Amino acid sequence: MNYSETINWLFAQLPMYQRVGQSAYKADLAATINLANYLNNPERSFKSVHVAGTNGKGSTSHMLASVFQEAGYKTGLYTSPHLKDFRERIKINGEMISKQFVLKFVEKHKSFFESNQLSFFEMTVGLAFDYFRNEKVDIAIIEVGMGGRLDSTNIITPEVAVITNIGLDHTQFLGSTLEKIAAEKAGIIKGGIPLIIGETLPETKEIFKKIASEKNAPISFAETIDAPNYTSDLKGFYQKKNIKTVISTLRILQKKGWNISEENIQNGLMNTVKNTGLMGRWQVLNENPKVICDTGHNKEGLELVMKQLAEEEYKNLHIVLGVVSDKDLASVLPLFPKNAIFYFCKPNIPRGLDASLLLSRARGFGLVGEEYISVSKAYEAALKAALPNDLVFVGGSTFVVAEVI
Repeated sequence: MNYSETINWLFAQLPMYQRVGQSAYKADLAATINLANYLNNPERSFKSVHVAGTNGKGSTSHMLASVFQEAGYKTGLYTSPHLKDFRERIKINGEMISKQFVLKFVEKHKSFFESNQLSFFEMTVGLAFDYFRNEKVDIAIIEVGMGGRLDSTNIITPEVAVITNIGLDHTQFLGSTLEKIAAEKAGIIKGGIPLIIGETLPETKEIFKKIASEKNAPISFAETIDAPNYTSDLKGFYQKKNIKTVISTLRILQKKGWNISEENIQNGLMNTVKNTGLMGRWQVLNENPKVICDTGHNKEGLELVMKQLAEEEYKNLHIVLGVVSDKDLASVLPLFPKNAIFYFCKPNIPRGLDASLLLSRARGFGLVGEEYISVSKAYEAALKAALPNDLVFVGGSTFVVAEVI
């Protein structure tokens, strides 16, 4: 197989949660552990930071990686999902894994993958960890894919574990209450390993404290620290909370002997996009008309995005909106402004919700607009209709944003 055939095989061979939903979810770590043993346990060959949470874990992971890069460490970064290129998921010092490494890895291990019916996530985690070992990274920032306890990344023993926050997302897998979701994400807590909690709610704080106590894991709450002088090139309002989580994590790592200066922290935060290539977080794509996209897609994430959108100045607001079919529309549609013109569309994945269904549900919440056959057509229509002093916002799903970047 060539590279494109290899990537197509990775996507098509077995179901993937982000594209098809529940059929890709596995209920234990047995297959991941089996794969790690087969690869001679690459996860034991590098130091790591493990990052979970409903929102903010991607931004937090990228900011941490950027700071480590500024400090001169060879830094691996594993995140998901990708926006444009599969290789965005696996980077070292901001550079994507080579096509050749992906090709050779799959070629070498394909028969094992097939005979053990490994999932897309398991294969990708194996690839990332093998790559980080092969390239001898000093540290790897590892973002949880979904949940924590049963996530394929949860075979590492990190320097520190981070849980950014808890919200109601992926409830069909993680549970329908904040308490149940918190318990799933708390599955990354390891015996004696420091734990940073970014944000707490009354329903979640005691759960984290209880599980950390049982695991003898020192726990710190980032929301209690003062970090007024730190800013980032990631401009979303919500990044202020993520920055506190990053600073709290770095303080623990400094105490553990990692040589990270205040200058490294300042420069790392201010150069996150440049150092890591992060996209889709309150990203300005155009001026006159101003176009902003953001990957926020659940109630908690969209509340913050809509709050920031309300601070923008514009004559008319145009919103290109698409979602996935398992989205709780009753919780997210009321967040959108009724004075906007909507361009409803379906992201180009099997799990995307038909634009006609989205339009129908949106009307029930007073949202007015038209449906379009694709994200690109909706985006084109919004740009064509927008005046120079209008604002176009693109969002609702990571996959919608991916199609306009």
